Amino acid sequence: MLTLQTERLTLRPWTLDDTDFLFDLYSRWEVQRFLGREPRVMTDRADAVARAERLVAQNDPVHGIWAITDAETARPYGALLLKELPASGADVPLRPSGETEIGWHLHPDAWGHGYASEAASRVLRHAFDNGLDRVLAVTYPQNEASQRVALRIGMRDLGLTEDYYNTTCRLFGIDRG
Repeated sequence: MLTLQTERLTLRPWTLDDTDFLFDLYSRWEVQRFLGREPRVMTDRADAVARAERLVAQNDPVHGIWAITDAETARPYGALLLKELPASGADVPLRPSGETEIGWHLHPDAWGHGYASEAASRVLRHAFDNGLDRVLAVTYPQNEASQRVALRIGMRDLGLTEDYYNTTCRLFGIDRG
């Protein structure tokens, strides 16, 4: 997994040293409330260790989940995802839809600084430079902050859908071009 740079940010692979940050990030309801079909906060540090181990094991040249960090201080701000988008259905786990999803999970201390837009723009460029033709984003219908990020990075609002994650989502898309 490549490290990506922007003017203010470094998007890098996760390390086991990020476990405490992951626990802090995903144990917050204000972060988790719009994640997953049935949002829940992380309550056990062992879950953060397991997540860190999964993130460290990523080995895909295009897709991944990056740690968003300050380019100067290395302070972690959150996660930027570029991954297969699961289709709705009865399968457990959900089967891939054939689409690629971009998403962002930022610590509340990092909200309102444009980090999500900056990181997502960089990962979109990476996606298109590496042959992806289209990238989608899905949000809870009431997640207006993430919808603003999607629009800010050039995505189009494609309306509501139930095609992904077995729930109603607002769908955004952008094509290479």
